[in-house]
Amino acid sequence: MATEVVVPTLGESITEATLGEWLKQPGDAVAVDEPIASLETDKVSVEVPSPVAGVMGQHAVEVGATVEVGAMLATIEAGDGAPAKTPAAEPAVTASPATSAPAAAAAPTGDAAAALSPSVRRAVLEHGVDPSTIQGTGKDGRLTKEDVAAAASAKPTASASATQPVAAAPAPTGGRKEERVKMTRLRQTIAKRLKEAQNTAAMLTTFNDVDMTAVIEARAKYKDLFEKKHGVRLGFMGFFVKAATMALKDIPSVNASIEGDEIVYHDYADISVAVSAPNGLVVPVIRDAQDLSVAGIEKTIGDFGKRAKDGTLKMDEMKGGTFTISNGGVFGSLMSTPIINPPQSAVLGLHRIEERPVVRDGQIVVRPMMYLALSYDHRLIDGREAVTFLVALKNAIEDPTRILIDL
Repeated sequence: MATEVVVPTLGESITEATLGEWLKQPGDAVAVDEPIASLETDKVSVEVPSPVAGVMGQHAVEVGATVEVGAMLATIEAGDGAPAKTPAAEPAVTASPATSAPAAAAAPTGDAAAALSPSVRRAVLEHGVDPSTIQGTGKDGRLTKEDVAAAASAKPTASASATQPVAAAPAPTGGRKEERVKMTRLRQTIAKRLKEAQNTAAMLTTFNDVDMTAVIEARAKYKDLFEKKHGVRLGFMGFFVKAATMALKDIPSVNASIEGDEIVYHDYADISVAVSAPNGLVVPVIRDAQDLSVAGIEKTIGDFGKRAKDGTLKMDEMKGGTFTISNGGVFGSLMSTPIINPPQSAVLGLHRIEERPVVRDGQIVVRPMMYLALSYDHRLIDGREAVTFLVALKNAIEDPTRILIDL
């Protein structure tokens, strides 16, 4: 008996998604709740689990297609399991044997598939490699995306050329190439929202710099004890998030938003933290950050970062947020003008720490300095308030005792 697999409910106001990839091919054995496909919404990637154990039937839609909630994706023949491939899968390879062979080799089944994270499965399918032939370097010998990429780059050139038997004649200019790839739904939404922010907000950016000496010394002194007690590394973001919640309490307009002709003030700080994911930047929210300790903040951020890479962040974790912090410094950025994340009214940009000469007590000394950037909506926030916010943040970071005594 065949069971239909349909597009699940994706969250409030989300009615459609894009089929990102098939994690199971026709004829593959599947277990209950085992992911068979990945959907991309305008917020995050979502895996579709199998409702029954059995054998994967034919795909009803192709990768890249837009599907609505409730639409059928595929069928599964219920049962206790079957051979990895059945005759029903044969027609899938007749259309283009040169390109489907690597994809078949790259689609692990059974225990092998269960051991791969969604991001690793995507890399396996993208590079067309056999994961069983790759030595994993991750925890407990698990494969990482870097392992897959390294294996793909080490493949013989003859194999690569075999996947493109109808190659065009070399261009006389030295092999100029172009590739067209459809934007993911997530990337399209990022582009749309950021452009809307520019068109709607009267956006300005103000800058300051902060001496990181005190925080660096505190981190160096306590990082081992901190990790031993809390099970998470002590980073810089915990200090900045906590300092930001204090500054937001002093300057409430930076934590507010505009709805129609009204200003909405919040007595809580839900801090959106920009996190890098395989398909683009995602912004999960630390709820009630004002009530969390530095340890609690670090645990939350660490969990977000891990699940963003694995593609397991939930859509509810991306909603809301009253203020955003984006750390371009991890990529080496010296200075930037971050874009507001609507309907928020401000975003804080952090940057790389760099030793620079500064004057202290009439003497030129070298200090680890970081530029801070606050982009804000001038419709709601005046320049005085924006500058005051940055100064309050700077004071808390340069003297972390202020964070302890809430000063």
